[in-house]
Formats: sequence, structure tokens, C-alpha cells
Amino acid sequence: QLQLVESGGGLVQPGGSRRLSCAFSGFTLDDYVIGWFRQAPGKEREGVSCTMFGGRITKYADSVKGRFTASRDNTKDTVYLQMNSLQPEDTAVYYCAASRGFYHCPNDYDYWGQGTQVTVSP
Repeated sequence: QLQLVESGGGLVQPGGSRRLSCAFSGFTLDDYVIGWFRQAPGKEREGVSCTMFGGRITKYADSVKGRFTASRDNTKDTVYLQMNSLQPEDTAVYYCAASRGFYHCPNDYDYWGQGTQVTVSP
């Protein structure tokens, strides 16, 4: 059974950094497109990043470009989202998601983690 479990959320001061982890099981990472999303209170879910081509290409939302980096460690069955220069507007529940594929970022994903809260506040 395919599972995704996020961790690493918490309270961060503005300008700080945080690394989120998404441990996966039940599938081969390179066969799937991995996305990171976030949803702030009262707002629609926003795509943060999408990693394709077996991990070789990642697209980022303009709002996080240059500050967030998605990566993976196949030996640990884990994908990561390194978040730097965090600001209060980055406060949200962050989710990782997976969908079988290689070449395209899907409009929707088949599998989702439970989410982890990131709060950026003094």
C-alpha cells in the first residue's frame, strides 16, 4: 500500500529555515512525480513544487523560487523540502503528494500525505 508521511513542521522565526521530510513506502520513487503543496487558513491549496523525470527536474512556484528546494534520498525512501528565508506568508499546512508518471506535473495527484503545519512567526 502506497503511503506518504510528512514530518518536520513547527514554529519558525521570520528569516529562518526548516526542512520538511516525506517518508514514502509502497512504490518506487523514480516512477512517480512528487509534488509539494501548502494550504493556508482560508486560502486555496497552492502548488509549491513538482519533481519530474525521476527526480532530475523540479518546477517551483514563483512565490518560493530561490528559497525552497526539493530533494530526495532514495536510500532512505524520503523526499525533502528545504525552506529558507521563511516569511509569515509561508505559514500553512504542507503536504507531499505522488502520482505515477515521469514527464508531466499532473493536475491532481493520486496519493497524499497527512500534512505538517509550518508556522512562521516572531
